[in-house]
Amino acid sequence: MKQPALLAGMAVTFYDVNSPSGLKKLDDYLLTRSYITGYQASKDDLTVYGAILKAPSAEYINVSRWFNHIDALLRISGVSGEGCGVTVEGSAPITREAIATPPVADTKASAAEDDDDDDVDLFGEETEEEKKAAEERAAAIKASGKKKESGKSSVLLDVKPWDDETDMKKLEEAVRSVQMEGLFWGASKLVPVGYGIKKLQIMLTIVDDLVSVDTLIEERLTEEPINEFVQSCDIVAFNKI
Repeated sequence: MKQPALLAGMAVTFYDVNSPSGLKKLDDYLLTRSYITGYQASKDDLTVYGAILKAPSAEYINVSRWFNHIDALLRISGVSGEGCGVTVEGSAPITREAIATPPVADTKASAAEDDDDDDVDLFGEETEEEKKAAEERAAAIKASGKKKESGKSSVLLDVKPWDDETDMKKLEEAVRSVQMEGLFWGASKLVPVGYGIKKLQIMLTIVDDLVSVDTLIEERLTEEPINEFVQSCDIVAFNKI
């Protein structure tokens, strides 16, 4: 019978973290731990976080505490720790087979034609701390940009709609409609950002020699016809596989 976590050296394996039994085992694992491995947030936390399709119920008190903490770190500055190596089995792997869209929350119907004179950026101005954090993430991504032959990267992307009336189901369908060699869409979830607005947070895997995330954002995700739904995209995490 499979155990909740198997330690092989320092590597950890979790099973089916979206099922009640998988969440219970993860909850027991996190009873005496702040992070999946080690003493700081790392890629191991991102791996498990990305496999969980929606915020855990409060009954899983340790998983909920950890999930909310990692979510807050991603909003503020990202996660840079290397980790020890984690595998999540039975939960939406980021492969060609994982392109199926998980359930998302109900959303309002698309708004009528926008009035250009009334456009308002409801996401607000960035603070100096947020700008600095964004610059640091961009620098880290650029520093890791030297491509290895056949290398792959795992990316966590924030996709922001125009307003609270944007149909998030259609937004996600538009995002996933972008298909190219070396691009594999993974698990996703909706994350509240305020004023009734939710953003789409989606995982993707790219083959470094074939796909540029910057080009994907600038030339596909924020251009017609997808920009009917998408206001902007931000790279939350970028990790070599």
